Amino acid sequence: MGWFSRTPVVPVLRLSGAIGMSTPLRPGLSLATAADAIERTFTMSKVPAVAIVVNSPGGSPVQSNLIHQRIRQLAEENKKKVYVFCEDVAASGGYFLAVSGDEVYADPSSIVGSIGVISSMFGLDKAIEKIGVERRVYTAGTSKSQLDPFKPENPDDVAKLRSVQDDIHDVFIGIVKERRAAKLVGPDTELFSGAFWSAKQALELGLIDGIADVRSKMKEVAGKKVRLRVVTMGGGGLMGLFRRAPGAGAGLVSDVASTLGREAGQSVGGGNRLADSVVSALEERAIWARYGL
Repeated sequence: MGWFSRTPVVPVLRLSGAIGMSTPLRPGLSLATAADAIERTFTMSKVPAVAIVVNSPGGSPVQSNLIHQRIRQLAEENKKKVYVFCEDVAASGGYFLAVSGDEVYADPSSIVGSIGVISSMFGLDKAIEKIGVERRVYTAGTSKSQLDPFKPENPDDVAKLRSVQDDIHDVFIGIVKERRAAKLVGPDTELFSGAFWSAKQALELGLIDGIADVRSKMKEVAGKKVRLRVVTMGGGGLMGLFRRAPGAGAGLVSDVASTLGREAGQSVGGGNRLADSVVSALEERAIWARYGL
């Protein structure tokens, strides 16, 4: 009977939220915040399988890669098969996390993909000229003020940024090709365009292996008596466990208001930390909003 002879336990790790966006009061999803939970996920059960639930619109490419690599290292060291389940969205860095799975599944309404790199900012040079503000910047190093939003756009700066984006994009593409190999269907120009798809479309393109939920799939894998044990994120306590993405239709004002109310009470003389947290909340909301969430 092997490991089916007793009630099997499959650990379930939730990786939720924007990646790498953190402040002292808003710990983001990074290797530092997730490492302990990832380690426990791969060592708490003798069942040769773990489940990872991903609900992320992306964020830092570095932290995405670090988390991905740690999952793969521990999977190999502990001889575990990794099953990943996409929730509302597994896009950009969220999909980077998803392909750490040996098999990837999604809900019928999940949004998947966005294999690309994006940088966004505002050009404010005309605005400050209109209100009579003079921008003064002093640097040691001719490129130190590249992409300053208060200066007119410089084609050389844009070319430099795009070359960096291309390098990061190549890393992302390489990981997806390595992990999905012969499963991918369609031209690279479509798969790696930065577009995102529904679960059905992602399945047709080979970006996922099927449409399923974690409990049903784990019953197939480990038997009907399987127990799922959620692994909490270190440092987050119960709030870390129940942290979730903003739901469809959630308002920007309510998000910022709840952030202000929650974190103002936690911060004693921490005005800068509170301001950083509000900005972080706004940035995170903007990332989710790309996918209509």
